[in-house]
Amino acid sequence: MRACVDIGGTKVAVSLSASSDAPLIGRRSEPTAKTGSNDAVAVQILRLIDEVCAEQGIDPASIDRVGVSSTGPFELHDGMVELATPNICGGIAGPSRGLPNNWMTAIVEAPLVRRFGRVRVENDAVAALEAERHWGALKGLDNCAYATWSTGVGVGLCVDGKALRGKNGNAGHAGHSFVVDDDSGALCGCGNLGDVEALAGGNSIAHRFGQPAADLFTAAAAGDAAALEKADALCRVIGRMLYNLVITLDLQRISLGGSVFWHHRDFVLPRLQAQVDGKLLPLTRGVLLVPAGLGDKVGDYAALALLD
Repeated sequence: MRACVDIGGTKVAVSLSASSDAPLIGRRSEPTAKTGSNDAVAVQILRLIDEVCAEQGIDPASIDRVGVSSTGPFELHDGMVELATPNICGGIAGPSRGLPNNWMTAIVEAPLVRRFGRVRVENDAVAALEAERHWGALKGLDNCAYATWSTGVGVGLCVDGKALRGKNGNAGHAGHSFVVDDDSGALCGCGNLGDVEALAGGNSIAHRFGQPAADLFTAAAAGDAAALEKADALCRVIGRMLYNLVITLDLQRISLGGSVFWHHRDFVLPRLQAQVDGKLLPLTRGVLLVPAGLGDKVGDYAALALLD
């Protein structure tokens, strides 16, 4: 039996699966632990696995492998992944970000390895990329990407049929790149001022505009002029980031997910595509931005994709 774990800046979810071809069962989700000691997320995962097993009548001892799809970046300590995640670890950018801890990292892999032995932790966008290539909208493509627009902004990249990981598994953190000049002082959880995530991440939208992303995009879609101006600017930021990826890596397609994108995809998708279309045609001609084929379940299947 396999445990599939999805760690985000907002929530942690756990499901079980008998194999890569078996459906996910027993999903449980709750807000990501952000108080107490910096092993709180690992403790939360262990408890959720036990609770899901109890609900499904499964012996926790039958869990022989665990896949963890997690928001990053990561740091390696003694070869084990710890999260240096701006939306979880409050010590990175300091008290102004409003997180209820002073963690620089959150311990994840070591406690899971001690209990389960076989554990694989990957950046959530890289894991989602693998899931989309296996089951979703990127099947059969060797040069592609998955991008999430959610609490944060992240990307998984595939070039010449190989997922890019980097020295510590952190390849694809395009959300911390810069695409516009900004003098608003928008602070990212990583400490940057005015990077993509600081301007357009779901958390940052609420900080900048005083309303949740859902309310802003709903108002924009309804024709509210002030909301529409803000939403268009946000789409330009994300769209320019995606364009930069396309022309840097000569991509064929980008699959999109994450809560901000998914709940407002009819509004934002054409605006994102417009930032790619018509520019540098030898690289952008025929390139499509598409909703994730796995829909809002891509995070759950991302963890499962790590276990083959």
